[in-house]
Amino acid sequence: MRRADLPALSIFAAVAARRSFRGAARDLGLSVSAVSHAINGLEDHLGIRLLARTTRSVAPTEAGQRLLEGLEPALAAIAEAVEAATAAQQRLSGILRVSAARSAAEMVLVPLATAFIRAHPGVEIEIRAQDGLRDIVAEGFDAGIRLSESLEQDMIALPLGPPQRAAIVAAPGYLAGRPRPATPQDLHAHLCIRRRFAGGALYQWEFEKDGAEQAVSVSGPLILDDNGLIAEAARNGAGLAYLFEAQVAADLAAGRLVRVLEDWCPRFPGFFLYYPSRRLMRPVLRAFIDFIQTAAAAD
Repeated sequence: MRRADLPALSIFAAVAARRSFRGAARDLGLSVSAVSHAINGLEDHLGIRLLARTTRSVAPTEAGQRLLEGLEPALAAIAEAVEAATAAQQRLSGILRVSAARSAAEMVLVPLATAFIRAHPGVEIEIRAQDGLRDIVAEGFDAGIRLSESLEQDMIALPLGPPQRAAIVAAPGYLAGRPRPATPQDLHAHLCIRRRFAGGALYQWEFEKDGAEQAVSVSGPLILDDNGLIAEAARNGAGLAYLFEAQVAADLAAGRLVRVLEDWCPRFPGFFLYYPSRRLMRPVLRAFIDFIQTAAAAD
């Protein structure tokens, strides 16, 4: 492959990632016609069709996918090497893409990202709030944030934010005239606001006391897929809700919500930032990791 083909290969990878000529052109700062011309030239040079195009979609062909699988690590390594070589000569810049569980983004990532951007005006941070498990490498993210049980074994991980704790809460009006649950099994006599994950499964409420763990399949007429909506439903008296303690601290302090089963909700390791193990790390990710560690040491 001639060196002159490297820009076309980069454009091909961008189109494949975006599934769009227009989206890739916008990301690369090129015209759509320039992107199309580069792809056509690359396909002519290789003698194979790399992208299947319709009026509605663009997707790699089988040959294109094989090329992409070998190409992405090489392009990532080139980008990292260029950034590392120039980082010392200029202020920190670039875009950091992070996939985070919605609760993690709300409670820990957005405050950290805001402070980091303030310290480094040349940096952009794109946060995708995605509750399902993601392949951050395949989807083009620099890092992800999840709870420890969701981490992949081949990733490097570091703690992000403090330990967390669950809180079972309800509005005072809901509990009026009802016996408060004393054990997790007592939840079967209550209306519970259920949570459905992106993959379709309903969350089983998890508890622990004196080393004994329980998972309870609760019931109730309201099913939601977002903790913010669940908290709002609880404030409106829809039933008991299972949330992070930090998400309802203000409601508990103001008396809008009341806590039950507190002795069944011990603290557990909180969220972790995770990223692929690479010989070279992009300077913007390295700087963000250093920022996180400095913030943790100051707390």
